[in-house]
Amino acid sequence: MKKITVALIGAGQRGFNYANYALQNPHEMQIVAVAEPVAERRNAFKEQHGLSDEQCFAHWDDLFAGPKLADAVLICTQDKQHFDPTMKALEAGYHVLLEKPMSPSAEECIRMGQMAAQTNSIFSICHVLRYTNFFSTIKQLLEQGAIGKLMSISHNENVGYWHQAHSFVRGNWRRKDESSPMILAKSCHDLDILLWLAGSDCVRVSSFGSLSHFKADQAPEGAPLRCLDGCPAADDCLYYAPKQYLRNDLHWPTSAISDDLSYEARYRALQTGPYGRCVYHCDNDVVDHQVVNLEFANEVTASFTMSAFTRDVSRTIKLMGTKGEIRGAMEKNEIEILHFGSGKTERIVFEDRGGHVGHGGGDWGLMRDFLRLVREGGGNRGLTSADRSVQSHLMAFAAEQSRVDGTSLSLQEFARGFEGA
Repeated sequence: MKKITVALIGAGQRGFNYANYALQNPHEMQIVAVAEPVAERRNAFKEQHGLSDEQCFAHWDDLFAGPKLADAVLICTQDKQHFDPTMKALEAGYHVLLEKPMSPSAEECIRMGQMAAQTNSIFSICHVLRYTNFFSTIKQLLEQGAIGKLMSISHNENVGYWHQAHSFVRGNWRRKDESSPMILAKSCHDLDILLWLAGSDCVRVSSFGSLSHFKADQAPEGAPLRCLDGCPAADDCLYYAPKQYLRNDLHWPTSAISDDLSYEARYRALQTGPYGRCVYHCDNDVVDHQVVNLEFANEVTASFTMSAFTRDVSRTIKLMGTKGEIRGAMEKNEIEILHFGSGKTERIVFEDRGGHVGHGGGDWGLMRDFLRLVREGGGNRGLTSADRSVQSHLMAFAAEQSRVDGTSLSLQEFARGFEGA
């Protein structure tokens, strides 16, 4: 088996996680370079993967300025920093694995897909849910006709109240102008899964939602701008920052607030950084709940609900067919098939860990598939190739426009607006 060499652009948590595949599977993949502007992260990654100074870069431009260093690049920068390194990587002859979403710009999504086609490069998007045992089993059941003809899908992304506060109120994805709309940043995974399970092109989209809770008029009386500045609601507030970030548990999300995880450094981070702010006095503007209705060309309909107001971080789904139903809970790794007429119920439980951690095994499934595609060469397509991912991204863009404008949109007409790209 040929070992694939990979350069990482963006050594944040997602980049570290994907690159760990090389440490656990050194016969398949080797990290040979990193581009990361934060010196502490760059040096930590350098040490972990045994890189030399010459293999470490502060910016992707420096990496691409020299001769080709690897078979492929893994791009895990922030949303608005996806387009430039992707285009330069494809132009330089690299295969590319890009973190989702592709871009906050529909035009950029289309142009990246076009560039991959022109260069005959592998260009996959990190829609990891397609690679989970949970969703791949549901797809197989549908293809086998386990519930007859699929008619409707009801899918929920339960974001989790604390996850919303960390990532989408205080964190990097709190503002549309700095990252992406919530439906794209958090839920393009889910729209992609609905497109895959429906098995047909999406033809119509409508959406409703708003930012209703995490705003100033919902703040406890007397709440300061920062939690550590003597908040009178500290004992009762679900989002009091020290309760989340000054505990002994240093795993995510605590690991995201500071590169130095000592108590003193975390305390300073809450005094000065974004994660110490009162969730009701942040500059966030993304929605905290949203519904999307979808119609597909084969007459399948789907409803998707994203809500911050759940205890667990999980995904639940119900698929309704002419001969039965499929019900699934990803966090529990459980699927039920309910058959009409006989009343029979089948239950599938996966033994491997599912849910939020590692996206139910999807992270590793994605890496294995991408490396296989690179080994086999250009012209092959994986489950999440750009030509497939562009449509689900357009569904997200259309959903956001529908939510803002209060209209129902034809996806074909919506896509025509980007033909110039």
